[in-house]
Amino acid sequence: MAVISAKDVMKLREQTGAGMMDCKNALVEAEGDFDRAADILRERGIAKAAKRAGKIAAEGIVYALVDGKAGVLVEVNCESDFVANGDKFHEIADAVAKEILKHKPADVDALLACSMGEGTVASYVQQQTGVIGEKVSVRRFTVFETKGFVETYIHMGGTMGVMLDFDAAETDATKELAHNLALHTAFTKPAYLTRDEVPAEVLEREKAIMLQEVLNEGKPAAIAEKIVLGKINKFYEENCLMEQKFVKDDKITVRQLIAQTAKEAGPVAVKRFVFYVMGEGLEKKSEDLSEEVAKQVEAMKK
Repeated sequence: MAVISAKDVMKLREQTGAGMMDCKNALVEAEGDFDRAADILRERGIAKAAKRAGKIAAEGIVYALVDGKAGVLVEVNCESDFVANGDKFHEIADAVAKEILKHKPADVDALLACSMGEGTVASYVQQQTGVIGEKVSVRRFTVFETKGFVETYIHMGGTMGVMLDFDAAETDATKELAHNLALHTAFTKPAYLTRDEVPAEVLEREKAIMLQEVLNEGKPAAIAEKIVLGKINKFYEENCLMEQKFVKDDKITVRQLIAQTAKEAGPVAVKRFVFYVMGEGLEKKSEDLSEEVAKQVEAMKK
């Protein structure tokens, strides 16, 4: 039998919003399998699906930079919010973003190996660690190159960032649309652009969970199937950007808003999007105060 820790129960509670005992019982039934426990809670109607679940605990910023037809969204991390909010740390993020747009590396490892000044990006990051007195790390980035234009939005100085690729001429009308959709994306956090992008395995999993939830409510199998079809449409509306109700006017969808703009500004389409929540999925190192003091005392003896 799997050992269920209080930390596991709390983590499941934070993700699902279910009660402590419900979370513990689900983890026991799932034999410690966290994802299966979350599904069990949903099947019982106790919890809803969490979007991009993960405890937000790391420090740093999400930073965006656009240069002509290319844009980058990058997350750079440090150890404290004090450093993250400083001008120097934003300068570091800007310098890294410029190198990404210059070299367009495939991933973080390739970025760190890129030349920068007399050294590499890796040596630059290491030098800045010495300057600010905290470890600096580049966690992830996305680059968009487009024939249209790139729109970005950074929320609250870097707690979250959005970048969208628009296939359209850059006019006042399309720029206004792009700005509104960047704000919309930050607010709704869609997982996919269209319903066609939803992986088959994700859809089947959702259907299975929804069906079990409806059956648990006592509905006959034939009726349950029809109810699930309606729930799947709701899933698309909540998770696919083009299907979502526009946050500034819930009488129209994002798809309809784009169509309205196209009537005035000519062809316009959203090709892709990305958003980062700073520190998503990372956790701060937590230490007991007595242990921290003990370590400081030991360090003083050396």
